[in-house]
Amino acid sequence: MKEIIAKLKKIEIRIRKTIESRTHGKFNSIFKGSGIEFSDIRDYQFGDDVRNIDWKVTAKGHGTYIRTYQEEKEQDVIIIADISSSHDIGVGEKIKYDIVKELCGIITLSAVEQSSNIGIIAYSDKKELFIKADRGFKHGYYLLHKFFHLSRTSSLTDIDKMLQYSLSVIKRKSVVIILSDFKGGWSEKLLAPLAQKHDMVVIQVSDPTEISIPRMGIIPLIDKETNKTIWINSSSKKYREHLKEKFIANSKKIETVCKKHRSRYVLITNGEDYFPKLVELFTPSESSYARL
Repeated sequence: MKEIIAKLKKIEIRIRKTIESRTHGKFNSIFKGSGIEFSDIRDYQFGDDVRNIDWKVTAKGHGTYIRTYQEEKEQDVIIIADISSSHDIGVGEKIKYDIVKELCGIITLSAVEQSSNIGIIAYSDKKELFIKADRGFKHGYYLLHKFFHLSRTSSLTDIDKMLQYSLSVIKRKSVVIILSDFKGGWSEKLLAPLAQKHDMVVIQVSDPTEISIPRMGIIPLIDKETNKTIWINSSSKKYREHLKEKFIANSKKIETVCKKHRSRYVLITNGEDYFPKLVELFTPSESSYARL
């Protein structure tokens, strides 16, 4: 456990230093979220951002008014981790579940470093773990210990139930980071409310075998969730094209929903160096701090 934490800490420090060198200032990553809540309404003044105009109040005809905001003193970061058995596949030394654990570790350490409250929801087709958001290194290490040593009680997936449960327990506006392969179907009707209520970040975790598999003729495949064996023709052009198209369509759907609701999305594939993607994901942008 100590070796894993040390490795993840090195990555977290690299991310922080890279972002600081880019922005020439303090590391204000996605863990600050919007970090902004509505404060008051005042008269519009020359130079104010027109995007902050409150059109409902202005329409009453008594002048032009803008909304003012203030930075929230504390920020909750909630990790929603899909830990179903579909993450137990992979090539080389790692499976997708290993990537989920690594990302969870990096996010937790980064949030703690930013003095943010960090919590986690681990889900299969039911709640496997829920730790409320709190701050401090002691809490962060406790969270990682519980998650890294978690033995799931179900191998199945139900992403919609995962999203529904998350909506019911995350009461305060938070930075919500979803780690999932998004396999097994999901509904925009449940993903959208999370994006509207919170600052949502979606990290889709994948494996190269989900896009392309070796040509080995007719071979058996074991469904990790149901433990059932199905036979496929891995050399079939039609099957290989279907496999790739299905994956791309699902990833595109996730990305489209995220863009629609001004949320961040990144696809991380097992075996790749995902450091540059995390740097890009964590680098603050104007859209990260206000929804107008």
